[in-house]
Amino acid sequence: MSTIAASHILVEQKFEAEDLLKKLGEGESFADLAKKFSKCPSGQNGGQLGEFGKGQMVLPFEQAAFGLDVDQVSEPVQTQFGYHLILRTK
Repeated sequence: MSTIAASHILVEQKFEAEDLLKKLGEGESFADLAKKFSKCPSGQNGGQLGEFGKGQMVLPFEQAAFGLDVDQVSEPVQTQFGYHLILRTK
């Protein structure tokens, strides 16, 4: 089974994710933004989720993550947990 690795930032509102995406575009660090704004415990580690395979994450998150190239950040992805920005790291 092939796996990928990703980091994410989880926020409650889409506008928050869009604001963070803008900050990333202006050169801010994904890990720093995750530590500061992510509602997920992984935020303390810069949003790192480690490696995972298909079937391990909720479907919208998985589809977005597997559709990214390495070092690419997703548009906001909505799940039952909120809105995610996903950075594929492997």
